[in-house]
Amino acid sequence: MDLHRVTARLDVNDADLSGSRFNDANLSGASFNQINFSGARFNDSNMTGWRVNDVNLSGAVFENLNLSGAVLRNCRLAGVTIDGVPLEEMMAAYRRVAGG
Repeated sequence: MDLHRVTARLDVNDADLSGSRFNDANLSGASFNQINFSGARFNDSNMTGWRVNDVNLSGAVFENLNLSGAVLRNCRLAGVTIDGVPLEEMMAAYRRVAGG
């Protein structure tokens, strides 16, 4: 199905949209629940104000991101690296310097 220049609200339930493409689309205010995004790619996207909860991002790769003001809470961080440096090592070094 092709939708071009559509301004309607869509309700999609129990659907297989694998392989779909969204280009120059406004999905602001959209809600995604129990969605399989494995293998999905987000490029040149504005995700300001996103809230991500109870999501499995294991093996995900984040490149060229603006994370200013981002908050991580109650996250499993084992194995996370930033520019190749394990986050656990950074946190340990921080705690040594901060006296924690």
